[in-house]
Amino acid sequence: MLLPQPMAHGRLVSRYKRFFADVVLDDGMALTAHCPNPGAMLGLNTPGLGVWVSRSDAPKRKLAWTLELVEDGGGLAGVNTMNPNKLVAEALAAGTIAELAGYDVHRREVKFGEASRVDFLLEHPGRASCYLEVKNCHLRRGGTLAEFPDCVAARSTKHLRELTAMVASGFRAVALIVVQRTDCDAFSACADLDPAFAAGLEAAADAGVEVLVYRCAMTPDAVTIESRLPWLRNSVTPAVAQRRAGAGRADL
Repeated sequence: MLLPQPMAHGRLVSRYKRFFADVVLDDGMALTAHCPNPGAMLGLNTPGLGVWVSRSDAPKRKLAWTLELVEDGGGLAGVNTMNPNKLVAEALAAGTIAELAGYDVHRREVKFGEASRVDFLLEHPGRASCYLEVKNCHLRRGGTLAEFPDCVAARSTKHLRELTAMVASGFRAVALIVVQRTDCDAFSACADLDPAFAAGLEAAADAGVEVLVYRCAMTPDAVTIESRLPWLRNSVTPAVAQRRAGAGRADL
């Protein structure tokens, strides 16, 4: 997926009210960018971090600039939560995600569950339809472990229940975690920030929901879904163990 060009590089001054980010570009220009991310952006909202922003000349936009990428730990992290569904749509069309290949029809935003809309409904004659829900992941707190969510995500937990109901009704259901980072090699649900989601992901998997995790290749020019990452299901992940050791506590 090509990112809007040209992109401009700068430094984050402040991210506030969820959807606003003050940035100073490398040429000294100060601006306020739209931050298309309703989450906490834990670890990616620190003043001084390098960022990449795109510009739109659309006349109806209140803010011309959009925060797209944050530089963290020597790599890039994608914070635009509008992008993962676009990335997945491209990957489905190209057959990049082997586990989801073989469906002729890819329908988007189809009503299902408890007054929800599933991100994708994949269909093919002679095969059970596949309900596909996509989650954007950009949290890394230590080592090379990606985690989701970065705050309480009640809506995401609800989606897991709805996917489970689809499996019980005879359909296929998949939770796809898209890791928009270049520095992670494994994934775990973030049980300390949202224990309900972590438990819900385990329960959904036990009930037949497939959990897939894919990371992205990222540059300031383009983002593409690249390769599958392992999901660490054990309750004490390496990152959690590392944080416990660093804090000298056993109750984290």
